[in-house]
Amino acid sequence: MAEATTTRQPLLTVTDLKQHFPIESGFILKRQIGAVRAVDGISFSVYPGETLGIVGESGCGKSTTIRSIAQLYKPTAGKVMFNGLDLVNASKDELLKARKDIQLIFQDPYASLNPRMTVRQIISEPLTIYSNRKMLQPEMTKEEIETRIEELMERVGLNKAFKNRYPHEFSGGQRQRIGIARALALNPKIILADEPVSALDVSIQSQILNLLNDLQKDLGLTYLFIAHDLAVIEYISTRVAVMYLGIIVELSESRDLYHNPLHPYTKALLSAAPIPDPAIERKRKRIILTGDVPSPIKEHKGCYFYERCPMRMEHCATNIPPLHQVSEGHEVACWLYE
Repeated sequence: MAEATTTRQPLLTVTDLKQHFPIESGFILKRQIGAVRAVDGISFSVYPGETLGIVGESGCGKSTTIRSIAQLYKPTAGKVMFNGLDLVNASKDELLKARKDIQLIFQDPYASLNPRMTVRQIISEPLTIYSNRKMLQPEMTKEEIETRIEELMERVGLNKAFKNRYPHEFSGGQRQRIGIARALALNPKIILADEPVSALDVSIQSQILNLLNDLQKDLGLTYLFIAHDLAVIEYISTRVAVMYLGIIVELSESRDLYHNPLHPYTKALLSAAPIPDPAIERKRKRIILTGDVPSPIKEHKGCYFYERCPMRMEHCATNIPPLHQVSEGHEVACWLYE
């Protein structure tokens, strides 16, 4: 697990971020009849040198959060502050300049690399774009770009002799290393990692996670790391945010969250994760949630987890609990701790 940061000035601050996708009716005269509330008002900060992990079941809004922060989706509402710039309201030039410091690693290494481009072209693309726009200081010559490509390949564990090969000539783990090299090309301050190991074999996952940890130590990187695998999040994260149905229900230091979960959903989520010790596993009590996950189209008047919560109270049905601090660094959205 990455070490906790001592700097308390956030690098990235997300405030009440919402991403609603409209549902339209009609073939010619289209009108909006509803919205999918993929992200429904989340707030958090990411500090320099740390890894903030976001975990939750499929469909809870993790990947949409990443894409909204990077402005691949235009947020419905909220603020995304990066180095003093509000990315949501930034101009095209301001956003282009900011994206030099914000890079992404995508989930599927088979789909995120252009099959018609060589590794050399893939890694050099961001360097070429920013050099042509005179946004690299100093500007890079073709020879310097070539040297940088080879340096990046060696740093992520790829043989530089393979730079003229195409993505289909590499394994899944090697392709993800190419994606990491591309993300590192412009020396970013923060990397948004959207489930970067979920499509890989378990043995390869550990290699990629160790590579990301090493890069963080060597380059002082900051990560916002998305995953649905609790073990992966525990291993790499400094702090962890638990998402459910488009909101954050718990936010804490990684060790505190795993040893002292507070929200009923977090407890159920952790109880579902297997423990590789038969003696402990036999004694452990599994929390089985009843009912189905509510539709993301529904507008909530009370707690988002109310319909499935084994500890729900009457008050929860009509009042949405805010994310409030229970102890130092530990926040939870639950009326049980008010």
